Amino acid sequence: MKPHIIVCGLGATGYKILCLLRQQGALVVGIHNRPIAGDPEGIVVGDLRAATTLIQAGIRDAQTLVLADSDDGLNLAILMQARVLNPRIRIINRLFNTSLGDRLDTTLPDHISMSVAALAAPIFVFAALGNAAIGQLHLFNQTWPIHEEHIKDDHPWRGRKLSDLWDDRDRMLIYYLPIDSKVDLVSAMLRGYRLQSGDRLIIGTKPSVRVARRSLKQRLAKLALWLKYLREHSRALLAGTLLLLVMILISAGIYTSSVLHTNPIDALYFSVGIITGAGGNDIGLETAPDDLKLFTVITMLVGAAIIGISYALLNDFVLGTRFDHIWDAARVPYRNHFVVCGLGGVGVQIVSHLHRCGHEVVVIEHDQNCRFLATIRAMKIPVIQGDATLPAALKAANFAQAHALLAVTSNDTVNLEIALNGKSLNPTTSVIVRYQDPEFAWMAQRVFEFDAVFSPAELVAPAFAAAALGGRILGNGMTADSLWVALATMITPSHPFCGRRVQEAAIAADFVPLYMETHSQAIHGWELLEVCLSAGDVLYLTMPASRLEQLWRIPSAMTRSA
Repeated sequence: MKPHIIVCGLGATGYKILCLLRQQGALVVGIHNRPIAGDPEGIVVGDLRAATTLIQAGIRDAQTLVLADSDDGLNLAILMQARVLNPRIRIINRLFNTSLGDRLDTTLPDHISMSVAALAAPIFVFAALGNAAIGQLHLFNQTWPIHEEHIKDDHPWRGRKLSDLWDDRDRMLIYYLPIDSKVDLVSAMLRGYRLQSGDRLIIGTKPSVRVARRSLKQRLAKLALWLKYLREHSRALLAGTLLLLVMILISAGIYTSSVLHTNPIDALYFSVGIITGAGGNDIGLETAPDDLKLFTVITMLVGAAIIGISYALLNDFVLGTRFDHIWDAARVPYRNHFVVCGLGGVGVQIVSHLHRCGHEVVVIEHDQNCRFLATIRAMKIPVIQGDATLPAALKAANFAQAHALLAVTSNDTVNLEIALNGKSLNPTTSVIVRYQDPEFAWMAQRVFEFDAVFSPAELVAPAFAAAALGGRILGNGMTADSLWVALATMITPSHPFCGRRVQEAAIAADFVPLYMETHSQAIHGWELLEVCLSAGDVLYLTMPASRLEQLWRIPSAMTRSA
């Protein structure tokens, strides 16, 4: 029986999820607050939070509810109303606030929170690194990029046995699409199939962490650059300090050469005391001429003004944002770094991902009150506060020597202008662009010849659709209009795979086993295919989303299908 799924909130992301679920053959109903032109069937129009709207969509009998609106508050309101009407319904909740999502996941049963920014960011990163990723897979606490190897006449894997690729722990075979047959991956390996022209192989590649090491020469160059920035941006403070020193020396010289014949050290001590207001030893001014007394009064007044101005400049320099700007500017890498423009939800996730992988990053953000600035600076990542649409901001980030530019603000026009400026400054640097409208993303890439243009809605919709179809989803991707998912399934006594060898179950259900956890150990490779599944085992696998229903079939049905 196909699961009854409701998608609530048919914006760019929600409508894409609805279309994907329809494409995979799911029984799905959409709810939106206004009619959608050209798609009147299967969509309920009304207040998303109203009980009557949810009941009309079949909430009482539905297995899964996907909350796809961009408003966290609205999604939470719908969640509560849905759980009142159907306490057992499984909920896939789109939330920008990931910490709140984690709390809800641990508090509510059958609740899965998903973040568009967190799901889309790795794809941007993979593109910036040069991987043509079509999806992602989260295994062993790492996010693996998923890409497609299209075997052509000149491909190095042409003629190679599939079994030769199976044992590589740094590579996961996700799915196999032969050109002239419908054989599954496990069967093809056991029969000794060789890759031929036209075959397609879906591969997951283990991410590598880059360790950045700087030589002594680079460290000295950084120090020299920092001193240069310090000199250029602290001229007012230096001028005030110099004026204060000159006044102290003049005052001390006059007291030394006057009729008082004061010792130079005593004169200096007295001058510093009266100028700073700290006081000093009396050098006999009560018997001094009137002009010397008048000079002392002027020195005290002018000194107090200079001290006040210098203190204000020093306070602004150290406690304000200027010192941070100088320090950030001095730490901008010279070459092979990534320039990220826009520090919104997607931007901060991209920066964090690149930083975890050991890459150097520079951020350009115009909003001084951006909520993520403190987070990025805590990671010791330089931030340039300015307008990234201006070439000067890109030059300050050493864009000409950068590895890639990522224009990921929330404004399509701004992203386009940033990307075009980047191309004009250095046509050889990779440019990755965020474009909200999925209909125009591919057009922008084709017209302007950017390296990649992504719509977050287009990227994350398969992940939401895969989660809606069931299972603990670890990754997903699209290949030849087919949605595949990676998931972990717990083997229970009534599970259709219980008591069967992994090899037999994989051939019957057309899935690819990745690895298995049993008795606190992981089993991989050829050994995995020979294991007999038993209750308590956790099997990690990939399979077409359209065949996920086999995971809850009764064992007799599976036996007949085999």
